[in-house]
Amino acid sequence: MKNNIFVVIIFIYLSFIIGHLSLVHADYVLPYPSYMPGNKLYKVSRIIDQVKKFWYWGSIAGVKYHLGLSDKYLVEAKTLFEYKQYLLATDALRRSDTEYIEIPQFIVRAKVEGKDITLLEKTVKEAAQTHIQILDGFKQTVPAEFTWTPEKTTPTILPIGNLIETSINIRGQK
Repeated sequence: MKNNIFVVIIFIYLSFIIGHLSLVHADYVLPYPSYMPGNKLYKVSRIIDQVKKFWYWGSIAGVKYHLGLSDKYLVEAKTLFEYKQYLLATDALRRSDTEYIEIPQFIVRAKVEGKDITLLEKTVKEAAQTHIQILDGFKQTVPAEFTWTPEKTTPTILPIGNLIETSINIRGQK
């Protein structure tokens, strides 16, 4: 009787472990926010981001570099939108788009070079889905248009809704 119970417990335990091994799949995770505008090191981090471009000169490294910066600037935009810093947030969102637009050319270059990039393409697709989820969330919390009125200068109309749609379309292409 004890042997039967022991065998059943081991069977249940092993089936539980094997079942979870086949179900393990990590979602694409965005980075923690870096230095934000207003921090003394923010400009330094932006300069370092640009200098890193010369370090990541290969096709695969180029994909990772531009995807990383796109992620970083999207997280920056998300944080700034949460704090209603719409002017800075739209700038960060544009930078994220600019970096994301660079990715396809590096993927094409890697394919021409004959590299197996199936895993990298999967990562880019997961990143695009994650980005689109965040951008869709912006639609619920951010005004479609905002008039930014700084002191002693003319107001600027920020077409936030259009920018978000453009960002979603950019990420939907790849």
